[in-house]
Amino acid sequence: MSTSTGGRMPLLDHLREFRRRIVLSSIAILIVSIVGWIFYNPIITTLAKPVCDLSEAQDIGSTHCGSLYINGVLGPLNLQIKVALLVGVIVCAPFWLFQIWGFIAPGLHRKEKRNSAFFLLSATPFFAGGAFLGYSILPIAIKVLFGFTPNSLSNLIKFDDYLDFVLRVILLFGLAFELPVFLIALNAIGFITGKAILKPWRIWIFAIVLFTAAFTPTGDPLTMALLALPLCALYFLAGGIALVVDRRRLRKTRSQ
Repeated sequence: MSTSTGGRMPLLDHLREFRRRIVLSSIAILIVSIVGWIFYNPIITTLAKPVCDLSEAQDIGSTHCGSLYINGVLGPLNLQIKVALLVGVIVCAPFWLFQIWGFIAPGLHRKEKRNSAFFLLSATPFFAGGAFLGYSILPIAIKVLFGFTPNSLSNLIKFDDYLDFVLRVILLFGLAFELPVFLIALNAIGFITGKAILKPWRIWIFAIVLFTAAFTPTGDPLTMALLALPLCALYFLAGGIALVVDRRRLRKTRSQ
Protein backbone atom coordinates (compact mmCIF):
# COMPACT_ATOMS: atom_id res chain seq x y z
CA MET A 1 0.00 0.00 0.00
CA SER A 2 1.37 3.41 -0.92
CA THR A 3 1.88 6.15 1.61
CA SER A 4 -1.17 8.34 1.83
CA THR A 5 -1.22 12.07 2.33
CA GLY A 6 -1.43 13.70 5.69
CA GLY A 7 0.91 11.19 7.34
CA ARG A 8 -1.83 8.59 7.76
CA MET A 9 0.26 5.59 6.76
CA PRO A 10 2.90 5.99 9.50
CA LEU A 11 0.10 6.27 12.04
CA LEU A 12 -1.55 3.12 10.69
CA ASP A 13 1.77 1.29 10.81
CA HIS A 14 2.18 2.44 14.40
CA LEU A 15 -1.27 1.11 15.29
CA ARG A 16 -0.54 -2.20 13.54
CA GLU A 17 2.67 -2.52 15.52
CA PHE A 18 0.77 -1.80 18.73
CA ARG A 19 -1.85 -4.42 17.85
CA ARG A 20 0.83 -6.98 17.02
CA ARG A 21 2.54 -6.54 20.38
CA ILE A 22 -0.78 -6.66 22.23
CA VAL A 23 -1.62 -9.94 20.47
CA LEU A 24 1.80 -11.44 21.27
CA SER A 25 1.50 -10.44 24.93
CA SER A 26 -2.05 -11.81 25.14
CA ILE A 27 -1.01 -15.14 23.62
CA ALA A 28 1.89 -15.47 26.07
CA ILE A 29 -0.35 -14.62 29.03
CA LEU A 30 -2.98 -17.12 27.82
CA ILE A 31 -0.43 -19.93 27.49
CA VAL A 32 1.01 -19.34 30.96
CA SER A 33 -2.53 -18.98 32.36
CA ILE A 34 -3.29 -22.49 31.11
CA VAL A 35 -0.24 -23.71 33.02
CA GLY A 36 -1.50 -21.79 36.06
CA TRP A 37 -4.88 -23.50 35.68
CA ILE A 38 -3.21 -26.93 35.63
CA PHE A 39 -1.06 -26.21 38.69
CA TYR A 40 -3.81 -24.31 40.49
CA ASN A 41 -3.74 -26.31 43.71
CA PRO A 42 0.03 -26.05 44.36
CA ILE A 43 -0.16 -22.33 43.58
CA ILE A 44 -2.94 -21.52 46.03
CA THR A 45 -1.31 -23.76 48.65
CA THR A 46 1.86 -21.69 48.38
CA LEU A 47 0.04 -18.36 48.35
CA ALA A 48 -2.10 -19.27 51.37
CA LYS A 49 0.89 -20.06 53.61
CA PRO A 50 1.04 -16.58 55.21
CA VAL A 51 -2.45 -17.22 56.66
CA CYS A 52 -2.84 -20.97 56.94
CA ASP A 53 -1.36 -24.32 55.90
CA LEU A 54 -3.79 -25.25 53.14
CA SER A 55 -1.93 -28.45 52.33
CA GLU A 56 -2.33 -29.74 55.89
CA ALA A 57 -6.00 -28.73 55.93
CA GLN A 58 -6.56 -30.68 52.72
CA ASP A 59 -4.72 -33.73 54.08
CA ILE A 60 -6.86 -33.94 57.21
CA GLY A 61 -10.06 -33.21 55.26
CA SER A 62 -10.79 -29.97 57.09
CA THR A 63 -13.66 -27.86 55.76
CA HIS A 64 -11.88 -24.60 56.57
CA CYS A 65 -8.38 -23.15 56.61
CA GLY A 66 -7.82 -20.48 59.22
CA SER A 67 -9.99 -17.44 58.52
CA LEU A 68 -10.21 -18.07 54.76
CA TYR A 69 -13.43 -19.13 53.05
CA ILE A 70 -15.02 -19.37 49.58
CA ASN A 71 -18.51 -18.03 49.03
CA GLY A 72 -21.13 -18.81 46.36
CA VAL A 73 -21.78 -21.56 43.82
CA LEU A 74 -19.45 -20.01 41.26
CA GLY A 75 -16.89 -18.97 43.88
CA PRO A 76 -14.46 -21.87 43.34
CA LEU A 77 -14.59 -21.52 39.53
CA ASN A 78 -14.15 -17.73 39.64
CA LEU A 79 -11.24 -18.16 42.04
CA GLN A 80 -9.44 -20.62 39.77
CA ILE A 81 -9.95 -18.41 36.70
CA LYS A 82 -8.70 -15.33 38.55
CA VAL A 83 -5.63 -17.10 39.90
CA ALA A 84 -4.78 -18.58 36.49
CA LEU A 85 -5.04 -15.22 34.74
CA LEU A 86 -3.07 -13.34 37.38
CA VAL A 87 -0.35 -16.00 37.31
CA GLY A 88 -0.17 -15.53 33.55
CA VAL A 89 0.15 -11.75 33.90
CA ILE A 90 2.83 -12.01 36.61
CA VAL A 91 4.96 -14.73 35.05
CA CYS A 92 4.80 -13.09 31.60
CA ALA A 93 5.55 -9.61 32.96
CA PRO A 94 9.14 -9.51 31.59
CA PHE A 95 7.81 -10.49 28.15
CA TRP A 96 5.03 -7.88 27.93
CA LEU A 97 7.33 -5.25 29.43
CA PHE A 98 9.75 -6.03 26.60
CA GLN A 99 6.89 -5.58 24.13
CA ILE A 100 6.17 -2.17 25.66
CA TRP A 101 9.81 -1.25 25.25
CA GLY A 102 9.84 -2.44 21.66
CA PHE A 103 6.80 -0.28 20.91
CA ILE A 104 8.03 2.96 22.48
CA ALA A 105 11.56 2.63 21.06
CA PRO A 106 11.12 1.32 17.49
CA GLY A 107 13.62 3.67 15.83
CA LEU A 108 16.80 2.56 17.54
CA HIS A 109 19.93 1.91 15.56
CA ARG A 110 21.31 -1.62 15.47
CA LYS A 111 24.14 -0.83 17.91
CA GLU A 112 21.77 0.89 20.33
CA LYS A 113 19.46 -2.13 20.17
CA ARG A 114 22.35 -4.41 21.13
CA ASN A 115 23.30 -2.17 24.05
CA SER A 116 19.76 -1.88 25.38
CA ALA A 117 19.02 -5.59 24.87
CA PHE A 118 21.69 -6.45 27.43
CA PHE A 119 19.92 -4.42 30.07
CA LEU A 120 16.44 -5.49 29.02
CA LEU A 121 17.47 -9.10 29.61
CA SER A 122 17.95 -8.16 33.25
CA ALA A 123 14.21 -7.41 33.47
CA THR A 124 13.49 -11.03 34.38
CA PRO A 125 15.81 -11.34 37.42
CA PHE A 126 14.84 -7.86 38.65
CA PHE A 127 11.15 -8.67 38.35
CA ALA A 128 11.70 -12.04 40.04
CA GLY A 129 13.61 -10.34 42.86
CA GLY A 130 10.82 -7.82 43.41
CA ALA A 131 8.14 -10.51 43.30
CA PHE A 132 10.08 -12.63 45.79
CA LEU A 133 10.45 -9.67 48.14
CA GLY A 134 6.73 -8.96 47.87
CA TYR A 135 5.89 -12.57 48.75
CA SER A 136 8.45 -12.62 51.57
CA ILE A 137 6.97 -9.64 53.40
CA LEU A 138 3.39 -10.93 53.16
CA PRO A 139 3.45 -12.78 56.53
CA ILE A 140 4.66 -9.61 58.27
CA ALA A 141 2.19 -7.34 56.48
CA ILE A 142 -0.75 -9.68 57.09
CA LYS A 143 0.15 -10.05 60.76
CA VAL A 144 0.28 -6.27 61.13
CA LEU A 145 -3.06 -5.80 59.37
CA PHE A 146 -4.75 -8.60 61.31
CA GLY A 147 -3.54 -6.94 64.49
CA PHE A 148 -6.10 -4.19 64.00
CA THR A 149 -8.97 -6.67 64.43
CA PRO A 150 -10.73 -6.14 67.79
CA ASN A 151 -10.33 -9.02 70.24
CA SER A 152 -14.08 -9.59 70.44
CA LEU A 153 -14.45 -10.06 66.68
CA SER A 154 -13.25 -12.67 64.19
CA ASN A 155 -11.86 -11.65 60.81
CA LEU A 156 -13.18 -13.88 58.03
CA ILE A 157 -11.62 -13.33 54.61
CA LYS A 158 -12.90 -14.45 51.24
CA PHE A 159 -10.26 -16.61 49.60
CA ASP A 160 -10.53 -14.84 46.24
CA ASP A 161 -10.13 -11.41 47.90
CA TYR A 162 -7.09 -12.66 49.78
CA LEU A 163 -5.43 -14.15 46.70
CA ASP A 164 -6.23 -11.03 44.71
CA PHE A 165 -4.48 -9.02 47.41
CA VAL A 166 -1.46 -11.36 47.48
CA LEU A 167 -1.00 -11.42 43.72
CA ARG A 168 -1.38 -7.63 43.50
CA VAL A 169 1.41 -7.21 46.07
CA ILE A 170 3.66 -9.60 44.14
CA LEU A 171 2.93 -7.87 40.80
CA LEU A 172 3.43 -4.40 42.29
CA PHE A 173 6.81 -5.27 43.80
CA GLY A 174 7.92 -6.98 40.60
CA LEU A 175 6.99 -4.01 38.41
CA ALA A 176 8.53 -1.53 40.82
CA PHE A 177 11.88 -3.31 40.60
CA GLU A 178 11.90 -2.69 36.85
CA LEU A 179 12.67 0.99 37.49
CA PRO A 180 16.48 0.66 37.25
CA VAL A 181 16.19 -1.55 34.16
CA PHE A 182 14.30 1.11 32.22
CA LEU A 183 16.50 3.95 33.49
CA ILE A 184 19.70 2.16 32.46
CA ALA A 185 18.19 1.09 29.13
CA LEU A 186 17.17 4.67 28.36
CA ASN A 187 20.68 5.80 29.26
CA ALA A 188 22.22 3.10 27.05
CA ILE A 189 20.40 4.41 23.99
CA GLY A 190 21.39 7.99 24.80
CA PHE A 191 17.87 9.13 25.66
CA ILE A 192 18.80 10.30 29.17
CA THR A 193 22.09 10.99 30.94
CA GLY A 194 23.19 9.89 34.38
CA LYS A 195 23.28 13.52 35.50
CA ALA A 196 19.70 14.02 34.34
CA ILE A 197 18.69 10.93 36.34
CA LEU A 198 20.39 11.95 39.59
CA LYS A 199 19.98 15.74 39.53
CA PRO A 200 16.28 15.74 40.52
CA TRP A 201 16.87 13.10 43.21
CA ARG A 202 14.56 14.83 45.71
CA ILE A 203 11.70 14.68 43.21
CA TRP A 204 12.47 11.02 42.52
CA ILE A 205 12.44 10.16 46.23
CA PHE A 206 9.15 11.99 46.70
CA ALA A 207 7.67 10.23 43.64
CA ILE A 208 8.79 6.81 44.89
CA VAL A 209 7.28 7.41 48.33
CA LEU A 210 4.09 8.74 46.74
CA PHE A 211 3.93 5.72 44.43
CA THR A 212 4.30 3.24 47.29
CA ALA A 213 1.72 5.10 49.38
CA ALA A 214 -0.80 5.17 46.54
CA PHE A 215 -0.41 1.68 45.11
CA THR A 216 0.70 -0.56 47.99
CA PRO A 217 -2.43 -2.66 48.66
CA THR A 218 -1.77 -3.00 52.40
CA GLY A 219 -1.35 0.71 53.07
CA ASP A 220 0.63 0.04 56.25
CA PRO A 221 3.90 1.98 56.81
CA LEU A 222 5.97 -1.21 57.15
CA THR A 223 5.10 -2.57 53.70
CA MET A 224 5.50 0.88 52.17
CA ALA A 225 8.97 1.23 53.69
CA LEU A 226 10.00 -2.26 52.56
CA LEU A 227 9.15 -1.25 48.99
CA ALA A 228 10.29 2.39 49.04
CA LEU A 229 13.75 1.81 50.53
CA PRO A 230 14.90 -0.79 47.95
CA LEU A 231 13.45 1.37 45.16
CA CYS A 232 15.43 4.39 46.34
CA ALA A 233 18.59 2.28 46.50
CA LEU A 234 17.97 0.91 42.99
CA TYR A 235 17.33 4.41 41.69
CA PHE A 236 20.70 5.68 42.94
CA LEU A 237 22.38 2.50 41.67
CA ALA A 238 20.90 3.06 38.20
CA GLY A 239 22.03 6.68 38.26
CA GLY A 240 25.58 5.65 39.23
CA ILE A 241 25.77 3.08 36.44
CA ALA A 242 24.45 5.67 33.99
CA LEU A 243 27.22 8.09 35.02
CA VAL A 244 29.85 5.40 34.35
CA VAL A 245 28.32 4.70 30.93
CA ASP A 246 28.29 8.43 30.13
CA ARG A 247 31.98 8.78 31.00
CA ARG A 248 32.92 5.82 28.81
CA ARG A 249 30.82 7.20 25.96
CA LEU A 250 32.49 10.62 26.32
CA ARG A 251 36.01 9.14 26.33
CA LYS A 252 35.19 7.10 23.25
CA THR A 253 33.83 10.17 21.48
CA ARG A 254 36.95 12.20 22.29
CA SER A 255 39.27 9.44 21.10
CA GLN A 256 37.57 9.46 17.72
